[in-house]
Amino acid sequence: MKNAAMKSIVAGTAGHIDHGKTALVRALTGVDTDRLEEEKRRGISIDLGFAHLDLAQNLRIAFVDVPGHEKFIKNMLAGVGGIDLLLFVIAADESIKPQTREHFEICRLLNIKQGIVVLTKSDAVDAEILDLVRLEVEEFVTGSFLESAPVVAVSSTTGAGLDELRQVLNDVAAIIVPKDDSQYLRLPVDRVFSMRGFGTVVTGTMLAGSVSLEQEVEVHPGSRRLRVRGVQVHGKASKVARAGQRTALNLTGAEENDLFRGVVLAEPGRFHTSKIIDCAFELLSSAKPLKNRAPVHFHAGTSEVVAEYRSLGSPQYARLRLRDPILLLPGDRFIVRMFSPVVTIGGGVVLDIAPPRKETPQRLKLLAEGTVEQRIALLIRESPFGQSTADLIARTGLKAAVIEKAASTVAAHLAQSWFVDKLWMQTTVAKWKAQLAEFHLKFPLVPGLAKEEMRSREAPDAPPALFDALLASDKQLVVTGDVVHLAEHKLALKQDEAEALEKIETAFERAGLAVPGVQAVIQSSGVEAARARSLLQILYRGKKLIRIGDDLVFHQSALATLRQLLATHKGERFSVGEFKDWAGISRKYAIPLLEYLDREHITLRDGDSRLVL
Repeated sequence: MKNAAMKSIVAGTAGHIDHGKTALVRALTGVDTDRLEEEKRRGISIDLGFAHLDLAQNLRIAFVDVPGHEKFIKNMLAGVGGIDLLLFVIAADESIKPQTREHFEICRLLNIKQGIVVLTKSDAVDAEILDLVRLEVEEFVTGSFLESAPVVAVSSTTGAGLDELRQVLNDVAAIIVPKDDSQYLRLPVDRVFSMRGFGTVVTGTMLAGSVSLEQEVEVHPGSRRLRVRGVQVHGKASKVARAGQRTALNLTGAEENDLFRGVVLAEPGRFHTSKIIDCAFELLSSAKPLKNRAPVHFHAGTSEVVAEYRSLGSPQYARLRLRDPILLLPGDRFIVRMFSPVVTIGGGVVLDIAPPRKETPQRLKLLAEGTVEQRIALLIRESPFGQSTADLIARTGLKAAVIEKAASTVAAHLAQSWFVDKLWMQTTVAKWKAQLAEFHLKFPLVPGLAKEEMRSREAPDAPPALFDALLASDKQLVVTGDVVHLAEHKLALKQDEAEALEKIETAFERAGLAVPGVQAVIQSSGVEAARARSLLQILYRGKKLIRIGDDLVFHQSALATLRQLLATHKGERFSVGEFKDWAGISRKYAIPLLEYLDREHITLRDGDSRLVL
């Protein structure tokens, strides 16, 4: 459950360099987020900075302060992806500047829904200029997510407007829906460092789910599993961190150099990384059209990789081939920047993390706009043998209960949380029944197809449990032992076949343990060799005859008599010679029979002798 006592909201700054973002955060929280020596020396933010403010008894705001310089936009992107609330900072003495525009487009493309426009350095201009800046800002944000956002003028130097800003922060935070900690854990890492006495520590804004002390987590990419030795939320020790909270984790099993900004922590075995994604894509009107296979910089969460842009025949969709794998899920937002010069040119939302080789705009439209049921049905239908619940979780990020509820309405539920397309199942079962009917017609003396042979031929890549479930889904398909046959199939022997069957069985039964050769029995059966061999198979399957060697076949009654004989010698050791005397047979039969008895755990070989068990 969510912590009802304290609501956590992550607020991020955005705006042009030197417009007072860091000074604003310091004025609100008392924390200087410029932690690097170079940042203090140059007076600009280079990397992400973090601070928090307990604004009310039940409201904590974590601030992510991002750099404004154009050279450090990639660092800004690593921090802005997980925020709930944007503080869009514009200096009153400079108004809208180039990075103001770029940061604005980035936040719009990332679908940030709530924001506050903060006019900093209000003490540097008179009231008339401040009113003009307000009008410019109002015109600039018209039609965007900031159109109805509050506009607050402040001075971080004098403190003017800060109380009003705190109240506005409180009011806007009240309408923000917190991130969902009931979802599966994902923590994009934005910082990695080592602390003496603790070891490796990572920080990030919890995107979804929760993480607890001693929990095992998996690092993507790389699938390395680590244990959480310590948890901090907003700088304080905690037993658990939840979605939407600024989180620090002390991890065991990894050195500082093993991890880096851009990795994602998740539940072990839950998700997979991707190198190819299909997406809804928006190219900014200020950008030139992208050529097919153009290299770009791809930013998602805290990750940055080089990618190759591929057109999918529609300007609103694209395929991106990533140079390095990263953990993404449908619905994740991303930003694309030109390879050179490095400027923001667009962004979008992930639609598929394991797309088919041939994509269509119609399919992507369904993934973008369809219901959960429609999307789940598509993924199940596209898979050769359907999908398991675990597969669908990894592909969509949806919870198991949501998937199973949706899948149960659009697919057939088979074997251990496995779903298949209903039409595919009907077609497949009908095909198998037709094949069996043809087989029975062609081989009337054979009870059916060997089950393993049928599985390896018809569904070699399907889980065995799924194959069994498909067979069990139709009453006309019957599995008897290791054979599959139609329910109505019965062995109907002709008169000469029935006579030959009896003749073959009698030949072995009368012989006792000194059995004749198989070929000799076939030749004397009274039917042609092919039918005689089929009759032999009937006797094998009925366990009337037992084959223990290439040309050694015994009647079950003879072996039963032999077992009774050995039972009278239970616990005794004996030699091959003694066994020959007991059974009244030659060495030709004795050695294969003893090996058979060893396999059946009736006797146990010990050097040159054996023990009757």
